[in-house]
Amino acid sequence: MNLRSLTLSLLACAATLSSAGCNSAPGKPGPAVARPEQLLDFPTLYAQNCAACHGVNGRNGAAISLANPVYLAVAGVSNIQHITAIGVPGTAMPPFARSAGGMLTDRQIAVLAQGMISTWGNPSALKGCAYPAYESSGPGDVAHGKQAFADYCAQCHGADGTGGISPSRQPAGSLIPPALRAAPVRTGSLVDPAYLALISDQGLRSFILAGQTEQDAHDWRAYVCAPTSTTFVDRQLTNLSDFNREITDIVAWLAAHRIATPGQPYPSHP
Repeated sequence: MNLRSLTLSLLACAATLSSAGCNSAPGKPGPAVARPEQLLDFPTLYAQNCAACHGVNGRNGAAISLANPVYLAVAGVSNIQHITAIGVPGTAMPPFARSAGGMLTDRQIAVLAQGMISTWGNPSALKGCAYPAYESSGPGDVAHGKQAFADYCAQCHGADGTGGISPSRQPAGSLIPPALRAAPVRTGSLVDPAYLALISDQGLRSFILAGQTEQDAHDWRAYVCAPTSTTFVDRQLTNLSDFNREITDIVAWLAAHRIATPGQPYPSHP
């Protein structure tokens, strides 16, 4: 190898080593990574912040199903956004807004709320039926709530709310063969202190309004909007304000069963 070739080879090696050294030098910036507050993708935001409690696809989680068009229609985007931001005190639902101690920006919370509506909502879910208020306008009447519970809920949940056997959900005169109809389902207690300690009054109201789709539990429309042949009670309410009041009273009666020390297995001794 002549001197010129040797010189060129040495220069090439030096350039290669220099380039490798710079690329691996401490402190050299790596590929650009988006900051957490820049994430605005609904599926990712939902998976990271909501799926653990509300289910991977908005259903079958420990908390209320969000992939329920009736719930989304009654609650509306503003209520969903508000609850996501500030949480529900006294329950497992934490605040997610930075202003309330959470990790998400207002824009990310808006993406979550609007994403639920656009992904799982259905504009025709209520089929033109006027719907009760998402929130109660005042305290309920416990005594009247007990009677309203007996009228609307006892058939499935037991007269005292401790559970029962719900009948088949098939409407009267159904053409579905009896062998293929939905089987009766055993319901859990709605007045168990441990359950009531984990759910807010609004949570109880939301279940009445939206039902539980995974368990084939009906929503409020069975009492107000459905034809008589598909209701589970002998009478129908046509006055929506009366039904609003009765929902509030039922929630008050259920909430009256809360105790100060839920889950305490042993009696106290002096």
